[in-house]
Amino acid sequence: MQQLPAAPHPVVPACGEQPLFDAVPERTHWRYKPRRAFWRSKALSVGAVFTLLALCGLVLLALVREETGTEGFLVGLGLAVLPVPLLMAAFRWLDRVEPGPWRNLIFAFAWGACAAALVAIIANSFATQWIATATADPASADTIGATVIAPVVEESAKAAAILLLFLFRRQEFTGLVDGVVVAGFTATGFAFTENILYLGTAFGEDQEFGHSGFASVTAATFFVRIVMSPFAHPLFTVLTGIGFGIAANTPHRRRFVRTVLPLLGLAMAMGMHALWNGSGVFGPWGFYAVYGAFMVPAFGLLTWLAIWTRQRELRTVATHLPAYAAAGWLSAAEPFALSSMRARTMARDLVGRAHGSAAARTVTEYEAFATSLAFLRHRAHRGTAGPDFAAREQELLHHLWQRKHIASPALTYAAGATGRVRLPPPYLDYGSYNPYRW
Repeated sequence: MQQLPAAPHPVVPACGEQPLFDAVPERTHWRYKPRRAFWRSKALSVGAVFTLLALCGLVLLALVREETGTEGFLVGLGLAVLPVPLLMAAFRWLDRVEPGPWRNLIFAFAWGACAAALVAIIANSFATQWIATATADPASADTIGATVIAPVVEESAKAAAILLLFLFRRQEFTGLVDGVVVAGFTATGFAFTENILYLGTAFGEDQEFGHSGFASVTAATFFVRIVMSPFAHPLFTVLTGIGFGIAANTPHRRRFVRTVLPLLGLAMAMGMHALWNGSGVFGPWGFYAVYGAFMVPAFGLLTWLAIWTRQRELRTVATHLPAYAAAGWLSAAEPFALSSMRARTMARDLVGRAHGSAAARTVTEYEAFATSLAFLRHRAHRGTAGPDFAAREQELLHHLWQRKHIASPALTYAAGATGRVRLPPPYLDYGSYNPYRW
């Protein structure tokens, strides 16, 4: 543990002689009033995007209902929704260090469930029918459609959501974890819609032939798609997300690398998807062979990579926030608390018990803004921050300063209580927590 001085650090003024990312604004210069053109209005853009997705959803609903029937659609919907909360919770857990805004994740899920699924249904059906007509071999057309056409179409359609957020929400797409989470939500939405179609069709087949129980097609489809491989589509698309995530941390001057990495990730996603869809080619046990020898190890490796990256994000926070503590924006203990998920949780819980849920949300927002500030400084050191670095830095500092009186004492206390730092009296010399005592 590190011993902290009792007195706060003096303010360090910004130095014009240093590069922009080495200077920290003076503590008194905290006001920030962004100006946005009307055409960049959040309400306008959000309304237009979700209107488009709603139209795609309505068309998709009609197509799926026509394929499965009303009863099959309802059964498929009820079964397909089961893995969705678990997958969303898992990807959101990865994003706890710097949680992305829910609007981006809802957009990603809606794109996968509506736009990408609609494109896949139309394009796959058209391509398979065209191949069957051209070759006069429907069986071969189905195989080619599943192993060649479907991976290319589906992964490209899902990658479009990641590309849109990468281009138009660049401030919120900062690294590998963001790419993984956005890709995971997009693929979860896509798999949800696809599962409705497959399970609804299976139910209709069972109704037609009188199958029921564990011997039914519905039960077999449920076991394969929901129990054994709910992570299949997310696993494929996460490879594309990793490509975009690494590109987000690549300096702007390396344009070729920034372009190739997402394309490489997309190609790998298509290849893994093709292997999965074509596993039946290897015989009756081909599915289980590919599942055990390839899918499970790949899932484990990518899970480890995502968790390791999350720990690296905490180290980034610990590295870059002390500069702002030295300038007086944060207390000396806050960088240690903000680089510990345990200390963050303790600070939120303390404030929540003392002052309610609204105050706890204030601490959560403070932690998110401080983390974004650390990542912004990290990107500036790497040359990937962009020309709006100074404006974005002032904006984040403004939000921190508005919430400092609630969050700073709680985080300072949490840093000492969790053993991240050793605080001198009077910080820990009292019986009950009071964020305003200091």
